[in-house]
Amino acid sequence: MSADLLHRARSGDRDAFAELVEPFRAELHLLCYRMLGSLQDAEDTLQETLLAAWLGLEGFEGRSSVRTWLHRIATNRCLNALRSSARRPAAAAAPASASMASGSGSGSGSASASAVVPSALAPGWAPETSLRGEVPWLQPYPDLLLDGLPDADPGPEARYESREAVSLAFLTALQLLPPNQRAVLLLRDVLGYRAAEAADLLGLTESAVNSALKRARVTLDASHAAGRPSAPVPGSAEERELTDRFVAAFLSHDVDALVALLADDVWVRMPPLPFEYRGVDDAQRFFTAVHPHRSAITQLVPTRANGCPAWAEYALDPVTGVLHCVGLLVTVYAGDRISELTHFEIGIAAMFGMPRTIVGT
Repeated sequence: MSADLLHRARSGDRDAFAELVEPFRAELHLLCYRMLGSLQDAEDTLQETLLAAWLGLEGFEGRSSVRTWLHRIATNRCLNALRSSARRPAAAAAPASASMASGSGSGSGSASASAVVPSALAPGWAPETSLRGEVPWLQPYPDLLLDGLPDADPGPEARYESREAVSLAFLTALQLLPPNQRAVLLLRDVLGYRAAEAADLLGLTESAVNSALKRARVTLDASHAAGRPSAPVPGSAEERELTDRFVAAFLSHDVDALVALLADDVWVRMPPLPFEYRGVDDAQRFFTAVHPHRSAITQLVPTRANGCPAWAEYALDPVTGVLHCVGLLVTVYAGDRISELTHFEIGIAAMFGMPRTIVGT
């Protein structure tokens, strides 16, 4: 950190302040995302963090690094947000739409927008959901934003690599922790702060930090599937081959071919709708039920989310020939099978820079 840069920032030079905090922006954004589970909330909280840093710059005495000072502000802003919102799983209810099933929400006037939920998705439809939207606010994170992370190791105490700790499985488990445990685990096991440093950042005793960390680790370790094969290396021939098979099965609307790619303990999810399906049998019944409505999806535009292959889904309007975006689909691989398949609503696709409509081909 340049002393001159800090001096100019303290003197009211906004450009100097922007230069001072820019090296930490991507890491701060990811910290807020991990804490809150929402890309949208992370962006809002990041802006609050930078504003608080700007207004409180005179109080920065230089006893810690700028990075640590910013982590303190961001973490406590996230904790305040979590405590004020008191997030809880949404009440279970029959969905008014199911984009993976019907393509609803793609915009007024499109054929997919007028589709209704199939009767199979009405209350009483079998299979029953395995869970009822435990973390309905969870959103995916664009891999493009991960490119801005620093290359250096996070810290001597870290147990997770920066990119490993952005997986959807990790984020889902993290969101179920109490806020303080969540913050402690991120500071200690992801960012690599020592116990005394984390205690100072959070205004807790070192004993309280160690106790919270122990409980958080037990919860996260219990959530990991024992013995599950690791995912293929991103960009590898193995990943491309499984991806090609999945896209072919999905776009051909071949339920049997799609189900053949799923792991026995697969999860199929549709946040924020409170429906989650566990196991290949329930997944097969689900895809069979929604098959007539899913057939409107004729194009997948590739991207990546949380280190995994992802696609914006486009449904064809047979009248206009225009393709309307109906959501974002993210897959998680385990060996040569798909272990998670999650459909996110249309607004998420927009956050990935995907157009709302494209001309059909």
